[in-house]
Amino acid sequence: MIDFSRRRVLRGVLDGGAVTVALPLLNCFLNGNGTAMADGSAMPVRFGTWFWGLGMAKNIFVPKKTGADFDLPEEIAMLAPVRKDINLFTNMQAFRDTEANRCHFTGWVINMTGAAPKNGQNTPGETIDMTVANQIGRTTRFKTLNATATGDPRSTVSYEGLNAPSTAEFSPMNFYTRLFGPDFQDPNAPDFKPNPQTMVRKSVLSGMLDDVKALERDVGPEDRARLDQYLTGLRHIEQQFQQQLTKPEPRAACVAPKAVTREPAAGGDAELYKARHEMLTNLMVMAVACDQTRVFNMNYSAASANTIKAGYEKPHHTTTHEEPVDDKLGYQLNCSWFTRRAMESWAYFVKAFGDMKEGDGRLIDNVLIYAVTDHGFARVHSLDGMPAFTAGRAGGRVKTGVHVATDNATVARLGYTVQRVMGLDIPSWGTRSNNTSKEFGEILV
Repeated sequence: MIDFSRRRVLRGVLDGGAVTVALPLLNCFLNGNGTAMADGSAMPVRFGTWFWGLGMAKNIFVPKKTGADFDLPEEIAMLAPVRKDINLFTNMQAFRDTEANRCHFTGWVINMTGAAPKNGQNTPGETIDMTVANQIGRTTRFKTLNATATGDPRSTVSYEGLNAPSTAEFSPMNFYTRLFGPDFQDPNAPDFKPNPQTMVRKSVLSGMLDDVKALERDVGPEDRARLDQYLTGLRHIEQQFQQQLTKPEPRAACVAPKAVTREPAAGGDAELYKARHEMLTNLMVMAVACDQTRVFNMNYSAASANTIKAGYEKPHHTTTHEEPVDDKLGYQLNCSWFTRRAMESWAYFVKAFGDMKEGDGRLIDNVLIYAVTDHGFARVHSLDGMPAFTAGRAGGRVKTGVHVATDNATVARLGYTVQRVMGLDIPSWGTRSNNTSKEFGEILV
């Protein structure tokens, strides 16, 4: 009897080059109801981040009720349609210890790296998404995907290292071409034809890898370390080439979207941010459904957001500093208007994953999204009272629909929790006051 496995492939030769072609997703590979593989292994779990700038107003953002069925104050009232798919964490703190509060930078850096930055340009190391991608993102076409609705490719909270930000895609047209252009392999196509150019590139790269390995024997320890880092990058490119030469596994939810033929107008108006965010989100969700990536990032706004409100003279960032708190309402009216627009886009992002079917469930069921901001109360650049969200059930590992009101916990505790959920075997995470080995058990199954 043939021992079929989930990774069984057919091997052959095309134009003198070896080609590996994965078998289709046959019934014998799955369990009885299509929710897992035949050997009991789970459907793939993906990880994403979502970012909005300039925090919130505590008295109209933070629910009074904790646990399930929490209330939705007016600044997050628009989350009602997705409340069952999200968790909200409040009253957290980003501990800077002896480092200065580098406004609009320190807060999100601690969220994403567990450590306070020593300057306003460099992160202390790689961000969470990269850590997770190094574990689950090396077998897909893209190790990570990074997009921003701001129109500025520098709007990113994803870093590969100290001074290595991941450029964010801001053009829906360019994003479409990158994802679904000529190099896209439809996983549901009846025929598979490897791209000969990709085969040539892989062959050339293999020769380069051999040359670098040979060079490693003749250099000192420092250069060897640099070459090892370089080799890691080349190996990932080689894996990407191999992925493009392998027939993709069928994905019922994967349907290449219609080509994007227009760009949203440039500018900082909140309506333009919304349009860009929705277009990029729709492409991102389909890229995940097509298994082009398992790690993704979306920036709704920059940390020092300059979103504009029609008919109002000040952008969001300036408003946080200059608009007085309304005596009757108890918050900054226009500032809250900007935050509400961000929360509307967060709701759209979560719903887009929830609307995508996968197997007998939804894509959101096999995703974990980590959403953070840069401050608590932006008017005073506070690093306390900070909120964050998660969305998705991570393949059944996470409960949703919960409000966790922390007792001034470090934001790194949530970062540690999501990494543990994603399978990282780390005993603790974060530095100094942000170091933690404690998960948020309230959301764990």
